[in-house]
Amino acid sequence: MGSADIRMERYSNVWEALEDTPFEAQRMRIKSDMMITIEKIIKDRGLTQAEAAAQCGVTQPRISDLLRGKIERFSIDSLLDILTALRCTVSFKVKASN
Repeated sequence: MGSADIRMERYSNVWEALEDTPFEAQRMRIKSDMMITIEKIIKDRGLTQAEAAAQCGVTQPRISDLLRGKIERFSIDSLLDILTALRCTVSFKVKASN
């Protein structure tokens, strides 16, 4: 019997390990970062889900989905809209890959 060939890969973030393409991994990382930021803003401002929803122009169940990490239910555009409604300035840093 031969020994199993085990290959250990290293990833820079969890999304690289979970997604099929670098494009999808990057998109998921960005969405995740945006959702974490929104959750922190809601918590720091002491907003209820209903208050956050009213301020963001979405429903309370939508905020609930966001706070429960339902990442697949959100686009980058919809998260940007929520951040803008929360009076946040959003900027992106773009860096060329080697």
